[in-house]
Amino acid sequence: MTIQDPTQSSWPATPARERARVLGGLRHVLADDPAPWLEALRSPVRSDDAESLSAEVLPLAAACRWIERRAARTLKTRKLGARGRPLWLWGVSAEIRREPCGAVLVIGPGNFPLFLPGVQALQALAAGNRVRIKPAPGGRAVMRRLAEAWWALGVPRDALEVLDESVDAAEAAVDTADLVVLTGGEKTGAAVRAACARHGVPLIAELSGHDHAYVLRGADPELAARCVAFGVRMNGGATCIAPRRVLADARVREAFVAALRDALASAPAVPVPTPVREQAERRVAEAEAGGARRLAGVFTADGLTPVVLLDPLPDAGLHGVDLFAPVLTVETLRGGPPASRFGLGASVFGPEDAARRFARRLNAGVVTVNDVIVPTADPRLPFGGRGASGYGVTRGAEGLLAFTQTKAVSVRRRRVYPHLRPTDVHTLPMLKALLGTLHGRGWRARGRRGAELLKVFRAQTRDGVGPGAGPRNPR
Repeated sequence: MTIQDPTQSSWPATPARERARVLGGLRHVLADDPAPWLEALRSPVRSDDAESLSAEVLPLAAACRWIERRAARTLKTRKLGARGRPLWLWGVSAEIRREPCGAVLVIGPGNFPLFLPGVQALQALAAGNRVRIKPAPGGRAVMRRLAEAWWALGVPRDALEVLDESVDAAEAAVDTADLVVLTGGEKTGAAVRAACARHGVPLIAELSGHDHAYVLRGADPELAARCVAFGVRMNGGATCIAPRRVLADARVREAFVAALRDALASAPAVPVPTPVREQAERRVAEAEAGGARRLAGVFTADGLTPVVLLDPLPDAGLHGVDLFAPVLTVETLRGGPPASRFGLGASVFGPEDAARRFARRLNAGVVTVNDVIVPTADPRLPFGGRGASGYGVTRGAEGLLAFTQTKAVSVRRRRVYPHLRPTDVHTLPMLKALLGTLHGRGWRARGRRGAELLKVFRAQTRDGVGPGAGPRNPR
C-alpha cells in the first residue's frame, strides 16, 4: 500500500474535531483489552507487563484523551482583532490558519516501540497529515496493531501506513515526505539528518541524551536515591531521559550514596543487547582504571545489575555518551551545572524554590523537580532536546502545532488603499510624521509629529490627494 496524493485522501479535509474524536477512541480500545498490546510489547529485554502497561499503554491512552479534548481548540484558526494592528493597516482583518504539513514519516525507536511513535503518529494524524510509520526492529507487530485499531475506528487506510523495519524503507520514504520525525540515537540521527538535507525535508529529532541529576543542599537524600535507582533501572536502562550522572552537594552526598547503595542492593540483573553490554563493560573498566570506585553493579553473561561508579575523572569515557544501559556515576556538585553537549532532560532534588532556581540554569528540554522521568509523560507537556539531543518537540500543544504549517490570511475591508496612490510631494513628509506620531520618544515628541501629520493631511485634501483618494474595495 502506498499513501495517495493528498487530493485523493479525505483525511486532511475531515474537520479537526472529528479527527480528534476518531483518534481519541483508541483509548477505549486499549482499556477494553490491553492483553494483546502487552503481548506485542514483550521482547528479550522486556518481559514485565506491568512496566509496559505503565510506561507505554497508559501514557498513550492519556495522550489520546488530550487529543480528543484539546486538538480542535489548539488547531483552530486564530482571528486577530484590531488590538495591536498597525494604524496604517486600518481596515485590514487578519487570521492565522494551521494546515497539515502533508506526508509525515515517523521513524520509531526500539526502546518504547508503542508510546513514542504512537504519540507522534497520533499528533500528526490529528493535525490532518497522512502518516507513515517506520518501526524499529521488533516493533512492527505493535505498530501494525495500532494501525489496525485506528483503521477500525475510522482513520482511512490511505492516511496511515506501517512500513517494514528495514533501513531501505526509511530511506525510500524520506524522498516523498514533507516532514520526518525521528526518535533514535546520535548515529542514526546523523544519517537521517543527512538524508533529509539531501531532499530538503524538515526534521524533528529526539536523539537520546546523557541526563544529569542534581541533589542540592536540603534535599531528601533517601527520596533522591529511590528516584535515581528507579530511573536508572527503568526499561532495563534503555530510557533516553534516565539519569546517567548524579552531582550531589557535599553536605548531602554521603547520605545520598548510602541510600542509593541500599536502593540498589537487591536490584536484579537486566538483559541488554550484547553490543551494549560490551560497550558498557569497556567504558566502566576505563573509568575504574582512571580511579573511579564501584559502589554497586556486576556484569553477567547477557546483561548487568545497575552499576554505580563514584568520582570518575572529568574526561571519563562514560561522560557524554548515549549508553543505553543501567550505568550511573556519582560526583560532588561544585558550583553550577557542568557543561554537556547533550540537553534532553535533567532532574533536580531539593527545596522547591531552590530547585526551581537551579532548574532555570539548566540547558535541557525537560526538567523534573523531586522526581524522575514519569512527569515527562504528561500529555500537556512538549518533549524535545537541545544540542546533541536533537531539536524540535512533540507532544502537548507545541508538539501538535509542530505537525502543521502556518498560513496568514489578510483581508482589506475598507475603501482606503493609501499604498496605491501615486507618490507626490506630500508622501515623504506624511510618512515621517506618521513614524514620529506612532513611535516618537515621549508624548511631547509624538504630539509634535501628530500636529505635523495633520498639516500634511490638510495639504493633501487641499490638493485633492487625501486619504480617501484611490481605488475602492470591490464588492
